[in-house]
Amino acid sequence: MLVKVGIIGGTGKMGAFFREVFSRAGHDVTVSGRRTETRSVDIARQCDIVMVSVPIRETVSVIREISPCLSEDQVFCDLTSLKVAPVQAMLESRAKVVGLHPMFGPSVESLQCQTIVATPARCDEETLEALFGVFRAQGARVTVTTPEEHDRAMAVVQGLTHYVTLGMAGTMRRLGVTPEDTMAFMSPIYQIEMSLVGRLLSQDPDLYADILMLNPAVPPVLAACGESFAALREAVTGDDTNAFRRLFLEDSHHFGDYCERAARESDMLIAAMVRR
Repeated sequence: MLVKVGIIGGTGKMGAFFREVFSRAGHDVTVSGRRTETRSVDIARQCDIVMVSVPIRETVSVIREISPCLSEDQVFCDLTSLKVAPVQAMLESRAKVVGLHPMFGPSVESLQCQTIVATPARCDEETLEALFGVFRAQGARVTVTTPEEHDRAMAVVQGLTHYVTLGMAGTMRRLGVTPEDTMAFMSPIYQIEMSLVGRLLSQDPDLYADILMLNPAVPPVLAACGESFAALREAVTGDDTNAFRRLFLEDSHHFGDYCERAARESDMLIAAMVRR
């Protein structure tokens, strides 16, 4: 069944990406943005699926602005990197509620082999299967979880990752070392690391500020990160090989069989990096 999809923030990069996703599925898609004649409330009143794709800090206020316009027959979604607060806000409406988090950036070519995390909060199975079917038909994997578990996972998947990446950038800046300074000394692994640092720094700092600062599950993760670095620094600067070995083996045991799989997968990345 074809439906009318409305994307608030559909002129932005992620909104535009999902406009194409639903258009390819044959649905009628309308978007609103800061410069469009169509307003957020127009979409809320006219569309079967109402999707909010705005910066994290604006998401809850936009949701609450349009919530009174929605009926129980509509589906209310968001596309932000946090789920607890947006889902709670969407539940203030009468609509069916499904939080969504695309685990990729809008520069990907398609949904093929990409992951979308879904946090359905008030929705029947038939509607969920129809919505997820749009994504799966284009090659996406849909991971279903709760808003709380999502935010806890994102504190590691995004929060810890971005924190450590920014720490690498800040360390090099304080040392006065640029990637170009080290180019002649680069190993493939270091080159991959530098690519990740440069990729992050090429993007919007406000997005990463929101990911790190607005998720209440992030501070405990960063505290554990600080303790880990402190223990490692103590072993290294104290020339304590036994302590270093103990930390190394404890971490290796914790990662288990994933270590061997990671070695194989990173070998493929290195091979691709060398061939390019």
